[in-house]
Amino acid sequence: MDAFTFQNPTKLIFGKNQVEKLQAELPENTSKVLLVYGGGSIKRNGLYDQVIKQLQQAEVEVTELGGVEPNPRLSTVREGVDLCKRENIDFILAVGGGSVIDCSKTIAAGAKYDGDAWDLVTKKATPDGALPFGTVLTLAATGSEMNAGAVITNWETNEKYGWGYAPYTFPKFSILDPQNTITVPRDQTVYGIVDMMSHLFEQYFHNPTDSIVQDEMVEGVLRAVIDTAPKLLENLESYEHRETILYAGTIALNGMLQMGYRGDWGSHNIEHAVSAVYDIPHAGGLAILFPNWMTHNLDVDEKRFARMAEKVFRVNREGKTDRQTAEEGIAALRSFWSSIGAPSALSDYQIGEDKFDLIVERSMNRGTFGNFTKLEGTDVEKILEMSK
Repeated sequence: MDAFTFQNPTKLIFGKNQVEKLQAELPENTSKVLLVYGGGSIKRNGLYDQVIKQLQQAEVEVTELGGVEPNPRLSTVREGVDLCKRENIDFILAVGGGSVIDCSKTIAAGAKYDGDAWDLVTKKATPDGALPFGTVLTLAATGSEMNAGAVITNWETNEKYGWGYAPYTFPKFSILDPQNTITVPRDQTVYGIVDMMSHLFEQYFHNPTDSIVQDEMVEGVLRAVIDTAPKLLENLESYEHRETILYAGTIALNGMLQMGYRGDWGSHNIEHAVSAVYDIPHAGGLAILFPNWMTHNLDVDEKRFARMAEKVFRVNREGKTDRQTAEEGIAALRSFWSSIGAPSALSDYQIGEDKFDLIVERSMNRGTFGNFTKLEGTDVEKILEMSK
């Protein structure tokens, strides 16, 4: 393993009716709250009313920013930053999924920065503070509720980047009630499952050795998701299965599974470029690209892929080479994602080759990338070709 230091300052509040603790979790002397949410589902399912009641009881002034996009836009971040500065906001509350939380993180940092928030996202500048913020999660997917990362899209320039700056962009608290995910539609549930599995795979493919504890934990969470997902999709109102998937999404990317090494994150980088150009669902892009990233990089470490096949997808290795086992594991991943309704080709989103050059260019904006193996532009092009 590599040397590491781990600290996660987010207070996780998990279980039924835990939104009732919101008022008590607001920092002392909070007086003006920016409430950030997405397309309005929280108003339809009653969560908005619960949150407003808590904020009213706390006797705080509420300013609202609704309409955060599934791929949160820089324009929305700028609107939030302007609101925070104009209204003297002292706390931000994100109520929604990962996109709402990512947007709120960037607003929080941008509100304490004199320049444009895009400077922070592109790492031309680093924040020296941020407004405190908390979250009430409504979607099991990104893990943003318990990490410092965020992904923001600049639609004007077709750029989409991940960024974050600990400790400023960690939520102070996150409230997770599985009941608030029960009304999530089937397609969004599927995307969340793909997203959290992708986070686990990104961390699983690394180079440092002697990571048996981390490997076993990642494999265990993946198996739990694979075993639970079909049951949940058969009964979207199952509290038990929603609970398992919700916790899996958080544990998949709160840093606990990546102690002692860095994951790869190459597939995410390519997908960010794809969805910056085409604005497709992030997890949909990952479902298409990740198996092809695996096939493209199989020669890097056949044993690693073979272990994944055996431990995660329960492939029988008897009489098979590492490569045969690995290929069967990749096929099993494709089959599983297809079985739950995830897309398998760029053509599923009517994406052709006409903008592959632009996607490659956007992928390479920060130079070669990936930690398990470094990818050049030619590698990205090949993966895109495989994903048609």
